[in-house]
Amino acid sequence: MVETNRSISRPLELTELLTLMIEVTERINSTLDLDELLGRIAEIVKRAIDYEVFAILLLNEKTQELRVHFSLGHPKELVKNLRIKVGEGIVGRAAQTRHSVLVNDVKDDPSYIPSLAAMRSELAVPLMFKGRLIGVLDLEAPQPDFFNDSHVSLLELLASRMALAIENARLYRRTLRQARTLQLLNEISRELSSVLVLGELLRKIGTLTKKLVDYHRFGILLADDQTQTFNAVISLKQDERMPERSTVNFGQGIVGAAATLRRPVLVADVSKDSRYISVNPETRSEMTVPLIYRDKVIGVIDLESPHLNYFNEDHVRMFSTLAPQIAITIENARLYERVARSEARLERDLRRAQEIQMHLMPGIAPKIPGMEAALHFQPSSELGGDLYDFLSYGRDKQVIIVGDVSGKGAPAALYGAMASGTLRSLVPLKLPAPDMMKQLNVMFLERKIEGHFITLTYAIWEPRTKTLTLANAGMPLPILLRKGVCRAIRVEGVPLGLLEHTDYQSVTVNLESGDLLAFFSDGITEANDPQQDEFGSRRLENILRENAQKPPHEIVSRVFKELKDFEAGRPQRDDQTLVILKVR
Repeated sequence: MVETNRSISRPLELTELLTLMIEVTERINSTLDLDELLGRIAEIVKRAIDYEVFAILLLNEKTQELRVHFSLGHPKELVKNLRIKVGEGIVGRAAQTRHSVLVNDVKDDPSYIPSLAAMRSELAVPLMFKGRLIGVLDLEAPQPDFFNDSHVSLLELLASRMALAIENARLYRRTLRQARTLQLLNEISRELSSVLVLGELLRKIGTLTKKLVDYHRFGILLADDQTQTFNAVISLKQDERMPERSTVNFGQGIVGAAATLRRPVLVADVSKDSRYISVNPETRSEMTVPLIYRDKVIGVIDLESPHLNYFNEDHVRMFSTLAPQIAITIENARLYERVARSEARLERDLRRAQEIQMHLMPGIAPKIPGMEAALHFQPSSELGGDLYDFLSYGRDKQVIIVGDVSGKGAPAALYGAMASGTLRSLVPLKLPAPDMMKQLNVMFLERKIEGHFITLTYAIWEPRTKTLTLANAGMPLPILLRKGVCRAIRVEGVPLGLLEHTDYQSVTVNLESGDLLAFFSDGITEANDPQQDEFGSRRLENILRENAQKPPHEIVSRVFKELKDFEAGRPQRDDQTLVILKVR
């Protein structure tokens, strides 16, 4: 074994080398914590080479810069801000050539980047993993000619094992970070979906965001189309609310740039960005993320730090995931405040509220890969409690949702709007249909409103395999018409928001070209004629059979014409929703 705190000046004996290699393997493979791993590497190298200054710099492949991730002996301020381009200095040269660089006297090397004035010799060894550079191990000593070929050979022998361990630790860290992001996304969905007071919601967003990024300043600015400005609605400094309010014109500053580009803007040094508007003197770096709802920028999230290069691509990815959820919750809260300001105003503005409700749901069926679709929603009063939506599960899957809130009028419509927002906030999780139902049931029970529950059909369409997977929570069974034969798709479940610890089942149907599907609320089958007879599912099936060869929109029109004739002028008892899908 090599003596502690003594530099090797002779080649290691085979026994010593094997012992060291075994110890290195055991020490670095027994942890997946990156910081702990880098510390262990420093200890192992110190036992073999009595360096004065030690650093491991990891490569940012996108910017082709090396950044210090662990060091001993370097000034903290230098470590925090140092970025070395590949090819720059001794470290950059080792990264560029993929070969170790030994400099006996740094005073003779014009490319040397000084960290401490007393240092005279330097050894930089690239860390390679599967032919790819991941970083550089760098040692410095105050004596010239301190490092020798034995040191180079030893570190090159250890470098591949160190690189493998570092990559494993980085992968583990990324996995933990992704898990944390998903956990926070779920937490936001659970906590924020139940908050409908905008001020409380904004403060909660700021508090939850702090768990992801330890920001210095945090702000949300919402767009005002009339004044063409973004206006700060909340500003936090170190999690404490600030009284100041700021306004930024559309297109101006980093805030305006993020909104115009419709993507996050990351500024490592605001002093070098001409777009920056100086408001906070201590700000050195900034990240701004647009909030987009229904393809419209409704505002931005702005984070600032007094440190250079504070925000990184991981932060961008996290907030790109969170921003749509935040936009939805803000829009839900703003909608609630508009609608629930007072009961008297609600009565006066029922017509306007109906327009808002229709805006929240697609006015016409969207284009669905592999299907033709048509729909109609006929509320029984100005506002209805039925809901439907078409949402994307990525590029290759589509979700069809049809639901019915208990009750009628404004209360049902408000509860339906909340349910719709909750659904949209959970869709990015891409849960299987039964798990989505279970999650929705938990969330509705957490903010249970007496006398209200929701029945819902949740279907996932996969055009590539022509399969439809359904889960149902109390809605009428969907009808499948194939080659003139109608059958109900047997999938049942308890309405959402009624019972705790409820599990849901799903059924998968293989569809064929020409198949016709009907999703509908019970307002259609339970419609009454003057003799109090119900319209019933048999009449609906007959209409589907008789019109199966027609386009979906004509089938929908036919059903509602037959309903109107059947009711013969009687007031509509319940909301009526019909969605027709035809497999191409």
